[in-house]
Amino acid sequence: MALDGSLIDWLLTSDPALRWQVERDLAGAPEEAWMHTRDLVATEGFGARLLAHQDADGQWAGGAFFPAGFDLEGPEAAASDGQPWTATTWSLTSLRQWGLDADALGDTAERLRVNSRWEYDDLPYWGGEVDACINGMTLANGAWLGLDMGALAEWFVDHQVDEGGWNCAWVEGLRRASFPSTLSALDGVLDYEILTGGSPPLTAARHAAEEYLLRRRLLYRLGTGEPVAAWIGAFAYPFRSYYSALRALDYFRRAAEHDGAAPDHRLEDAVELVRTARQPDGTWLQQRRHPGEAWFDVDVPAGVPSPWVTFHAARVLHWWDSARGPAEGAAPSRQGGGS
Repeated sequence: MALDGSLIDWLLTSDPALRWQVERDLAGAPEEAWMHTRDLVATEGFGARLLAHQDADGQWAGGAFFPAGFDLEGPEAAASDGQPWTATTWSLTSLRQWGLDADALGDTAERLRVNSRWEYDDLPYWGGEVDACINGMTLANGAWLGLDMGALAEWFVDHQVDEGGWNCAWVEGLRRASFPSTLSALDGVLDYEILTGGSPPLTAARHAAEEYLLRRRLLYRLGTGEPVAAWIGAFAYPFRSYYSALRALDYFRRAAEHDGAAPDHRLEDAVELVRTARQPDGTWLQQRRHPGEAWFDVDVPAGVPSPWVTFHAARVLHWWDSARGPAEGAAPSRQGGGS
């Protein structure tokens, strides 16, 4: 797909956390240029602002997954618009995904080992807990910070359900896989493999979970062929732990590049869902905002052209169209690529 110069120029006015990716994947900048921009994440914009919110004990907002004192059963949770996104796991994940050099966090990993415990059963932070989405982020974040996360990697092999995916509510007895749980777990597992090389059992578990989503073409119930839910087509950034066709396609783009594989043909319906959401001016809209307290806004309100959504959608379509060729892609021209 083609992005004209003015649209790329618009994306290049964004925060360094996004700009270095635009430079690398859409603008074709040389490595030294986008690496310079990526280095700015530690000292400018979103990355620097989020680093400034870190507590002296290494945490953010005083908690592992929720802010300190947040009562899941109390009136604060009942009155809240959604989950708070300010605590340690969400903050670390954002910094990692924005490209922050792990060295900028100094001894954060050790401070969290000493000071941070999960809200679930007061478990130690780097050991993970029982939720596949939480453990996926923790697995990748720990590997990024240079820790040996092998034991938590094995957790994913041991807790995969028969369908091939994962369900964050398995501890409550649910043995069917879930689209959101599976994608969130896959994100963490893939990042861990990219960072460490992984292991054959973990790679096999990842491929089985990918097949769970591919058999459903990322969108549909296996038995009825009906769309799983309306939220599949609601594209929003930050992705958080929400499932969408765009977030799933971005995962499969990364996985295919890591594995040296071509795009799977079963992604086609999801690709066309993303393609048809493109606006006449070439942008994609922020289609919703995930409710919940955040340290600060990193993207636009719902209904407004979103730099982050536009970047992810353009990169996915470039990957798909470039790999399949003009005869197979729906767009007449193309440009873009990578992460």
